[in-house]
Amino acid sequence: MTVDFHSWASHCQTLIENFLDSRLPGTDCVPRRLHQAMRYSVLGGGKRVRPLLAFAAGELSQADVDRVIVVGAAVELIHAYSLVHDDMPCMDDDVLRRGKPTCHIEFDEATALLTGDSLQTLAFELLSEKNLTDDTKTQLGMIKQLARASGSKGMAGGQAFDLDNVGKTLTLPELEFMHIHKTGALIRAAVMLGVHCSNSLNDTQLEKLDHFAKCIGLAFQVVDDLLDAEATTATLGKTAGKDAENNKPTYVSIMGIREARALAEKLQHDADRILNEFGDGAIRLRQVTDFIIKRKF
Repeated sequence: MTVDFHSWASHCQTLIENFLDSRLPGTDCVPRRLHQAMRYSVLGGGKRVRPLLAFAAGELSQADVDRVIVVGAAVELIHAYSLVHDDMPCMDDDVLRRGKPTCHIEFDEATALLTGDSLQTLAFELLSEKNLTDDTKTQLGMIKQLARASGSKGMAGGQAFDLDNVGKTLTLPELEFMHIHKTGALIRAAVMLGVHCSNSLNDTQLEKLDHFAKCIGLAFQVVDDLLDAEATTATLGKTAGKDAENNKPTYVSIMGIREARALAEKLQHDADRILNEFGDGAIRLRQVTDFIIKRKF
C-alpha cells in the first residue's frame, strides 16, 4: 500500500529536520552566537521542497534513504545560506523570513554574513564525508554539481543578474535565463543528487530527469512570483509585494497574472509528460511537482 503524499512528505521532512539538528553545531559550542544563528536560520521552518525532490528522485532510482538524507540536507543548507544572504541590506533588505525576523535582524549583519558562509561550507562537508554512491568518481561529480549550482554559473550568478536588472524591463527569455540560474539550478541539483545516490538509471533517463527538473525549477519561480503578487505577508511568512515594491522584473510584471498562471500549468504538463516515461516509480516526483504548483505559501 502506497503511503499518501502528506504522510510521506511529513516523514521526509522529519528525517531532514532531525539530521540537520544532529549535524548543526550546538549552541554550547564556541563561537556560540554564530552557531545559534546557524540553527535559527535552518531549523523549525520552511517546506523543505528541495529535500523532498531529492527523496522523490532517490525513490525513483531506488537509492538508499540514508544516502538521500545527506544530499537532501546539503541542498537545504545551501538554500538556507542563500536566504540569509538574500535578506541582508546589501541584497533584498528584508526583515521577515519563515514568519520570524531575518537572521541579520535577530542577530546582526556580520553574524548573518558568517552564518551564510558557514552553512555553505557545512553542506560540502556533508557531501564529502560519507559514501553517497558506489562510485567515487560519481560522488566527486555530485560535489561538483552542487558547487556549480551554487556559484557564479548557478544561484549566485542568477542573483547577480537579478540585482543588475532591478528597475529594467527584461524579455521573457532573459527572465528565464535569470531564474534557470537563480532558482532552477539548485532545484535541478536536488533532483540529480537524489538520483545519483543510486546507479540504476542510464544516461538517457538521467537526461530526461534533468529536463524535468529544469521545468520544475522554472515553475517554482513562476508560482513564487504569483504568490508575491497575490498572497499576504501573514500567509507567506515573508514580506509580500516585495518584488513590485523594489521594481524587480518578474513573470507577473512581464506576463500578467493570468498568463503567468498558464505558464506554470504548461511547465507542470511538460514535467508530467516526462515522468510518464518512468511509470509508477515517479509517483513521488509527480506529487512533489503538484505540491510546488498548487502551494499557497
